[in-house]
Amino acid sequence: MPHAPFYCTTLVFTLFFLSACGKSPEDKLAGKWVGDRIDNVSADQVARATGWVKGTTFEFAGDKLTVTVPAEPPRKGSYKVSRVEGDKMVLSVAHSDMPTFDAATLTMHGDMTMTWDIGRGREVLLVQAGL
Repeated sequence: MPHAPFYCTTLVFTLFFLSACGKSPEDKLAGKWVGDRIDNVSADQVARATGWVKGTTFEFAGDKLTVTVPAEPPRKGSYKVSRVEGDKMVLSVAHSDMPTFDAATLTMHGDMTMTWDIGRGREVLLVQAGL
């Protein structure tokens, strides 16, 4: 029985590692995300773009997504993670009022930040709210 402490320690670390790695993409997205900044905009557009970003939120609850952007009503729909490549995931979002889908590419940067690829090399950094 001299190896029992080693096996117990190994088992504890293995269970911890597996539980941390076992978080589904939906679990990682759960909650409210708030816009923080935008990358790759021209200097003359930074102030306007930053104002838009700061008013942008994503809220994930189960398979539902609500996206709020300034000067528009919130957009709601069901989403499904259609592809995962490392920390990057592509969502397929169904509109609640139309039979169409949008795609959104998000990249997780740890548990509290992610980027949203809005096209043309531009990304919006979102941070987890309330943490």
